[in-house]
Amino acid sequence: MNNKKYYPTALALYFTYFVHGIGVSILGQYKQNFAGVWGAKTLANGTFDVSIVLAVIAALGLGRLITLPFSGPISDKFGRRISGLIGIALYAAYFIGIVLSPSMYVAYMFALLGGAANSFLDTCVTPSCLEIFVNSGDVANMFTKFSISMSQFLLPFIIGFVAGNGMSYKAIFFVTAALLIIDGILIAFMPFPPMNTSVSKGEAKTVKEKMKFTPTSIAIILIGFTCTSTFQLWLNCNQELGKLYGLAKPSQIQSYYAMGSIIAVLVTAALVKSFIKPVRILVIYPTLATIMLMIIYFIQTPTICLIGGFVIGFTAAGGVLQLAVSTANSMFPTNKGKITSIVMISSSVANYVILNIASIITKSGGVQGPKYVLLFNAVITIVGILLALFVNRQYAKAAM
Repeated sequence: MNNKKYYPTALALYFTYFVHGIGVSILGQYKQNFAGVWGAKTLANGTFDVSIVLAVIAALGLGRLITLPFSGPISDKFGRRISGLIGIALYAAYFIGIVLSPSMYVAYMFALLGGAANSFLDTCVTPSCLEIFVNSGDVANMFTKFSISMSQFLLPFIIGFVAGNGMSYKAIFFVTAALLIIDGILIAFMPFPPMNTSVSKGEAKTVKEKMKFTPTSIAIILIGFTCTSTFQLWLNCNQELGKLYGLAKPSQIQSYYAMGSIIAVLVTAALVKSFIKPVRILVIYPTLATIMLMIIYFIQTPTICLIGGFVIGFTAAGGVLQLAVSTANSMFPTNKGKITSIVMISSSVANYVILNIASIITKSGGVQGPKYVLLFNAVITIVGILLALFVNRQYAKAAM
């Protein structure tokens, strides 16, 4: 099969993840704006209590969690295109609805739609790219993260452009929704590869009958929880940490974070292509992330926030989740939509539960709240290291 004819489809699918990168991080950049609109309390220092915004951001994970049990089977049964178009429609509704929301409660409902959109894109884009790039699945899936990282790198510059030209922050949401709709129209007519092209029909039947979860596959699924926790906690709480440490422009942390994740995707793609097994990365990167989190906790300077942003971007958001997903897909090659759903359910539980806990820590910790979030992040990341060590041990046994 000549898969080159599907490359434009892959490009259009990657663009949906470019938009997704904006969707999951833009609320964190405008927490004060949304807190004011949604009636948050004013703190002693004159700023708004952003805990309600963190609760809305957490709803993205809940919406994803609710719909992932359905999006995977829909993708496997009705096709990747249908799953992708549903995701695009829901994401467009999210971008438009969130900026028109008069209260936290209305915003919460639209955030649920945004999370649902993410789940349908997950079960469309990842399986589709694995089926287009049959012999380079790990690398192909890594580039979904590259797409997200590119948009997160550009977002601060877009925010600066909007502010510098006296435009409302709402303009970013409306323009993004319009671009997403255009991309959806293209995807509706572009060709998609046959599903499960990596296995024969006879093998597919055999594998489907034997789809059983082992301790190794369960550990991989749980890594979806821990690695998501690491970057989501940093992504949504670094602004307050930067202010606490005296950083003049906390938004700079986002740029360093995104640059780290972009470089990591390119470096990691080269490593897994030629030098190192993906399961090794699942140990190395979280270990480096934990070390960096503790350095940031003890060295409280503006510069360390920027360095930390780059290192956390590289080690936590540089493709660990994508490698976990592609590893899980290799275990269940004829159920790509379903297993992607399961790993992403784990990721969504993290997004919802962990950010709600972060909201509570931020509110109860007062001025020092961001530092306590760092410690919480380190603990969760260490759990991920232990899980990855177990997976590596099982792979080593299987290779004997």
